Amino acid sequence: MERQPDSSMCFVCGRDNPIGLHLQFYVEGSQVKTTFTPRPEHQGWPGILHGGITSTILDETVGRTCFLVDMWAVTARFEVRYLKPIPIGQPLTAVAEIIRARSRALEARGEIRLADGTVAAEATATYVRIPDARRRELERVLDLR
Repeated sequence: MERQPDSSMCFVCGRDNPIGLHLQFYVEGSQVKTTFTPRPEHQGWPGILHGGITSTILDETVGRTCFLVDMWAVTARFEVRYLKPIPIGQPLTAVAEIIRARSRALEARGEIRLADGTVAAEATATYVRIPDARRRELERVLDLR
């Protein structure tokens, strides 16, 4: 597995963000993967991962499929289906893959799996390529490692 870069202050992957999730992302074949064990401060209803954090993890995981085709992009459309409550304190795996890549847009899908492999949430999304000038600017500003 190849590790994808992270940044300094991103809420999801930011290594220096004191309130961030500190997730690390890996490429395995044609998929992007990460693992996460929710803690009590991540809950909505008692003992259940907050739906907003669920969608945040999915958006980041699915969005990182853009890097598989060297595309820097922003989310244009994002749809989540919550299938099962996600318990606090149990390891999760998020997995994403490309459905279709075009020159300016990418469609991808992902899911969050519970420790037993059950799919608890799934998402589909469309990402739109940012202009090359903006990409170069972000590459200068972001401390990617």
